[in-house]
Amino acid sequence: MRCIALLVCALAASLSLAQQQSPPADAAPPAKPPAPAASKPDSSGQDSATQPDSSTDEPDPQESSSHETRTDITPPPDDAKNHPDSKSAVGDLVPSPPPIPDVQEFHPWNPMKASKDIEVGNFYFRRGNYKAALDRYKEALYYKENDAVATYRLAVCQEKIGDKDEARKNFEQYLKILPEGPYAKDARASLEKLGKKQPANN
Repeated sequence: MRCIALLVCALAASLSLAQQQSPPADAAPPAKPPAPAASKPDSSGQDSATQPDSSTDEPDPQESSSHETRTDITPPPDDAKNHPDSKSAVGDLVPSPPPIPDVQEFHPWNPMKASKDIEVGNFYFRRGNYKAALDRYKEALYYKENDAVATYRLAVCQEKIGDKDEARKNFEQYLKILPEGPYAKDARASLEKLGKKQPANN
């Protein structure tokens, strides 16, 4: 009987000791400390484990990014008030482009349209409507510059309406284009009548 009592006491003591050493079932296992990262020296000889991780750094707001490389050059709000003559001063520093010498006005080239205008001009000329004919000959020269027939006919119309200076100029122009043309003799006669020496025949 005494032996049984001793066994029961020993068993109870071992159970009590086991309960004290074992954690409760719902308790979380203790966290293991993180293993230290293997440190390798970089090209500069410093330990890479001691260098900060740049991948998690926030961008510096003072640094320029590839999307925002333009510099703000707008003047401050009170610049016009504090410097009223700045625009004129800067304007004097900007040189104006040099003029382009001998720039000729561009005209569309359309000989078919010019031929039609001469035809209509001749129609008005035969009916004595010299002003209407003159406009058509001018339009023909617009589409076909230095057309000999239109130049001569224009000179005749100008002579008819009394515009002697322009008539003289266009008779001379016709003789430059066709010195021996079909109207050359009449152009020289008109120049003599208008009191202008005819150009020398080359």
